[in-house]
Amino acid sequence: MSLNNEVLNCIHERRSTRKFTEQQISSEQLDALLDAAIWAPSGGNNQSWLFTAIQKKSVLLHLNQLVYEGFQHWIPDDDYPGKHAMKKRSKQEGYNFYHNAPTLIIASNKPNYENAMADCALALQNIFLAAHTLGLGSCYINQLHWLRDDPSIRAYLLEMGIPKENTICACAAVGFIGKASPVPARKDGTIQIIR
Repeated sequence: MSLNNEVLNCIHERRSTRKFTEQQISSEQLDALLDAAIWAPSGGNNQSWLFTAIQKKSVLLHLNQLVYEGFQHWIPDDDYPGKHAMKKRSKQEGYNFYHNAPTLIIASNKPNYENAMADCALALQNIFLAAHTLGLGSCYINQLHWLRDDPSIRAYLLEMGIPKENTICACAAVGFIGKASPVPARKDGTIQIIR
């Protein structure tokens, strides 16, 4: 790529982090990430999302236990390989769906809003790019979306203030990088230009 630009460089440099240190991010960093999220585009400028940030370790650990239990009786509803791999991984000792990150941000949205997932994904990308510029690592987390209808998980999320009618779209695990991730190659044949 011939253009040199701060935003483009950030996009190329950002990696998904799956090993974090125990150090918590600062309140200022968390505020900056959440502010970046709400400035993402949304369909019709709907802004119907809700971002719930969890930093309390006991809450995160209990949520992890509920996710572990949920996976034991969960049956993937499609052939997406990631779902089957994650169900298998959940049986391993020390399983932690958010990679032991000190901060987890849950993105939820209105259930019958067709752009719910897209809007939240755009907001999470803002979080990931902002995290990178702040020297933080981050990772997109699907598991709560897959288990969004699990009664125990829903009840616990309701206790946290996530409305029962909201659907869980995705999460962002955020923290200081414990181990850098390798740079994966880009696949060929994923771009078409019609001029």
